[in-house]
Amino acid sequence: MQSQNRFFDDFAKILNGAAGTLAGVGREAESGARERAREWIGGLDFVSRDEFDAVKDMAAKARAEVDALKARLDALEGKAAGKTAAKPSTRSASAKAKPGAAR
Repeated sequence: MQSQNRFFDDFAKILNGAAGTLAGVGREAESGARERAREWIGGLDFVSRDEFDAVKDMAAKARAEVDALKARLDALEGKAAGKTAAKPSTRSASAKAKPGAAR
């Protein structure tokens, strides 16, 4: 009976060793696959989340500045249109009076 117990003990040790070896091989394969994936993704010129957020904030600030400048330009054009509309009407009235006075 003792020989059978020893056989099963040795067999269990071999199985435990094989399981440990297989687990190590699995971890090694997983780390190798992760490293290859990082290299592949790194070569695709992706940006990090921090860089994306920084550029997004810059674009939002630029958009707000453009909107402010557009509103300012519209106000200035409105003033300029009001002045130019008033000037031709006074010029045309004086221009019409002069030819009539010459006759």
